[in-house]
Amino acid sequence: MKIKKIAFLCVFLGLASALFPTGRDAAAQTYPTRPVRMVVTFSPGGGADTISRIVAIKLGEKWGHPVVIDNRPGANGVIGADLVAKSKPDGYTLLVQNASHAINPALYSKLPYNNDLDLIPVTVLSNYPFILTINPSLPAKTFSEFIALAKKRPGEMSYASPGNGSAPHLGFELLKNAAGIDLVHVPYKGAGPANVDLVSGQVQAFINNILAARAFINSGRIRVLAVTSTERSKAMPDVPTIAESGLPGFDMTGWNGVFAPAGTPKAIVTKIQVDISSVLQLPEVKSRLLSEATEPGGDTSEEFTKLFQAETKKWAKVMKIAGVKPL
Repeated sequence: MKIKKIAFLCVFLGLASALFPTGRDAAAQTYPTRPVRMVVTFSPGGGADTISRIVAIKLGEKWGHPVVIDNRPGANGVIGADLVAKSKPDGYTLLVQNASHAINPALYSKLPYNNDLDLIPVTVLSNYPFILTINPSLPAKTFSEFIALAKKRPGEMSYASPGNGSAPHLGFELLKNAAGIDLVHVPYKGAGPANVDLVSGQVQAFINNILAARAFINSGRIRVLAVTSTERSKAMPDVPTIAESGLPGFDMTGWNGVFAPAGTPKAIVTKIQVDISSVLQLPEVKSRLLSEATEPGGDTSEEFTKLFQAETKKWAKVMKIAGVKPL
C-alpha cells in the first residue's frame, strides 16, 4: 500500500506541475508576450540576413508577436555578439551569427565577452557548403588536377579570401595543410572584390560562397571544382566533394546559428529551439532555403553546443598551423 501511495503522489505532483506551472516554466509557456529582437551580425541583403528574415516572419506568425531584425555588422560579428551577451537573459534578445563566432576566440587576442560562458547556443538555422573555384585559365578541370598543378608550382599561385580570419581563409589553410600544397593568401574586403579578381585572373583560386559564385560559374568566368562539405550540395548535386576527390574526411561546412544570453531559462531556450525547428520544416521555408543554396538546421541546444565546441577547437588549430596571429 505504501508503494501505491508514493506512486499516486508522484503522478499527482506531476499532473499538478503540468497544470499549474510556476516560475521559469510558467514564463516559458507564455513566452513571448512581446516583440523579440533578433540581432543579426551581417549587413542587410546577404544570405544570412535573408534567412534570418524568412525565419523571423514565420516565428512572428507562430508567436503572435513580431520578431524584429536588428542588423549589427562589423568586427567579424563581435559587435553584435557583445550586444547580445550583455542583454537581459529573458529570451527577448537573440543573436544570429555564423562560423566566425567559433573563429573569433583565436582571431582576437581579447574579446569583450566570453564565447563559452556568456552566450548559449540555441539552434542551427542553416547549414551550407562552400565550393572551391578557380580561374578557368588554369589547366585544371578537376580537384585532383588542381592539387597536382599546385604541387608543381609551390608558392607561385595565389588564393583569395574575403578577409583575414574569415571561414574561406581558414578553410583554404585547412586544405593546404591536408593536401600538402603552398599557395599565397590574398585577403579582400568581402567576397565581391575577391570574385572580381578571380575572374580577371589576379588570383587563381577562391573557396567561394555558392550564391556569390553562381552567376560567374553559369557564364563560364570561373570554374567550380569541388564542394567543401562531406556530402554533395543539393544546390549543385553534380559537383563532387573534396572528401570524395582525394582528401577523405575533409569537411568545411558553414552554418548560421541562434544564440541567447547566458542565464536565459532553459525552458525558454528549449521553446525557441523547438519553434524555430518547426518553422524550418515548413515546405515553403525549406524551398526558400534551398534557393539560397543552404539547408535547414533545427539542432537541439545540446547538439549545437557540441558542434560549436568542436568548431572552436578545429579553427583554433588551423590558425595555429597557418601562423595567423591574433588581432
